Amino acid sequence: MADRYLRLTGTAPGRFVTRRLGLPQPAALRRWSPQTPDLPGPVLRLTAGETPQPGTYGGIVLDATAVTDPADLQDVHTALHPLARSLTPCGRIVVLGARPQDGDLAHAAAQQALEGFVRSLGKEIGRGSTVQLVRLAPGAAAESTLDFLLSPRSAYVSGQVVEVGPAPEVPAGGTRTALVTGAARGIGLAVAETLVRDGAQVVLLDVPQAADALTRAAARLGGSALPLDVTAPDAGERIAAALPDGLDVLVHNAGITRDRRLANMSADRWDTVIDVNLGSVLRTTGHLLKAGTLNEHARIVGTASIAGIAGNVGQTNYAASKAGIIGYVRALAADAEVRERGITANAVAPGFIETTMTAAVPLVIREAGRRMNSLAQGGQPVDVAETVAWLAAAGSGGVNGQVVRVCGQSLLGA
Repeated sequence: MADRYLRLTGTAPGRFVTRRLGLPQPAALRRWSPQTPDLPGPVLRLTAGETPQPGTYGGIVLDATAVTDPADLQDVHTALHPLARSLTPCGRIVVLGARPQDGDLAHAAAQQALEGFVRSLGKEIGRGSTVQLVRLAPGAAAESTLDFLLSPRSAYVSGQVVEVGPAPEVPAGGTRTALVTGAARGIGLAVAETLVRDGAQVVLLDVPQAADALTRAAARLGGSALPLDVTAPDAGERIAAALPDGLDVLVHNAGITRDRRLANMSADRWDTVIDVNLGSVLRTTGHLLKAGTLNEHARIVGTASIAGIAGNVGQTNYAASKAGIIGYVRALAADAEVRERGITANAVAPGFIETTMTAAVPLVIREAGRRMNSLAQGGQPVDVAETVAWLAAAGSGGVNGQVVRVCGQSLLGA
């Protein structure tokens, strides 16, 4: 659905009026396209305490891994204070931190301080720019993560903290196979399109009622369609049968809402949402792992929601299911057998994304959802898809057990 306010503020009269009234000033975000694959300016890399060279930059990477004491935080100010006005519109700032050391209280305090700094800077930097904190473990494989965060692909991701660890080397070559559930339209379809762009062969899964749209989408993307109810008792077996050569990327996107306040929510509304959004994810993933359908170094990406982090009125069932996804990927990422096979599990947590579902939200609530984030606008399905594609990449083995919000740094649950 068109964001008329964003269009208005893109005009000179609109900027004048909204500025005089003190209203939000959203910037048109620079998203990836073949014409705009890079940031609008060079990337400056410097270390905390270093005096930066003056200039205008599309991206800034600050290495703060050596910050070990609260007094060292002065070095962060020294490096970034002169650059606060040097970032181009839709620029990127990435601060590199370290995992707090056990038993080192000063180190833990100083490194945690970076999180508050990054989240605050993300809320004030403006002009469509974003700020992230990447915590590096010794030997971290961070190239894929930095490539994503320092590109237009991360347009709607801001104020996030991502931990990156070491990763086993993934053998090169061969086309990767990806399965996306809920792929007939919306976010699921955007995920499938983006994975195909990145070279994957996709299997699109959705309910039998969406078979026509699913088949058309699969044909357009050169993939295959799998009309299937993911809550069916034999869903895992049927998915495995459709993937005789195994699966490299599993994206759990299928989900439903059945909103009511708890006092008015029937058991059927509760059970259906929990089973579709959470129960089916556990059952199918468990079967694919046990059957060996998930190949070595496979990537599992679940779709959570900021509702599962912050809660939402009338969505106790939905929020419970999405919080469950977060708990599941974290537990799966820590599983010794899964880790031994080089398989990772992560989740994306979308905020207000412009879909047919949010288009049906009443106007006032819809506008509040759009504006209550650091970028003052709703996201697009492609924003979630780009984040999924990063987590699904062969080079993202160092990212495991993470939950990345795709919400423009929503004020809810921040």
